[in-house]
Amino acid sequence: MPPLPFILLNTAITADGKIAPAGHPFKPFGSLRDRRHMLELRATADAVICGARTADAFPVHLGPGPAKYRRLRLQRGLSEYNLRVIVSGSGTVDPSAEVFRHRFSPIIILTTARATPARLRRLRAVADEVKVFGHRQLNLPAALRWLREKRGVKRLLLEGGGELNAAFFKLNLIHEIHLTICPFIYGGRAAPTLAGGAGVEHLTQAARFHRVSTKRAGDELFLVFAAAKRNK
Repeated sequence: MPPLPFILLNTAITADGKIAPAGHPFKPFGSLRDRRHMLELRATADAVICGARTADAFPVHLGPGPAKYRRLRLQRGLSEYNLRVIVSGSGTVDPSAEVFRHRFSPIIILTTARATPARLRRLRAVADEVKVFGHRQLNLPAALRWLREKRGVKRLLLEGGGELNAAFFKLNLIHEIHLTICPFIYGGRAAPTLAGGAGVEHLTQAARFHRVSTKRAGDELFLVFAAAKRNK
């Protein structure tokens, strides 16, 4: 059985732990330094993965960005452009989303048997590949092994949102967290956080990490955490 990719999570949060306002689509609130950090991480990854709502809500393309980051990829022995992966359990990714207008690298959609034939047809018309893993819930380990074995993804950068992050945390799949804390307060009990989903009931069930580094740039803090013990 092939190993899973090394998985990094990168996200920015407000000082009260939110990733977007309640009831509103995500809009970046990090600084230009935070965006550079994101592109620096993308330049180390074989693929970037996000959830459907992240792809729909903001005009993202999930690519490596300007030429200097593409040169970094080539210097590291990677392809110039990273693979792009979108997760949608019910296949509700918007076919008109911005990401599909940028054809510089393959786009793969991971979904489940909940996606109707009509939705699958629409997605196959805009994505390079649509793969079904699981019946009601996405079988993440199987999907990740397929990405490693069939697409050569050894290093995968996870860029949210909170529900997808939670699914990775639940299965202890994340090896490293890159977290930017920004000097804002959103508030709102319904505002999404770093990890959504049902959560855990007890501390003993929590995914555990230890701090690797802390850096300050302006009013932002850049933290790196590594899994407390080797993930599966």
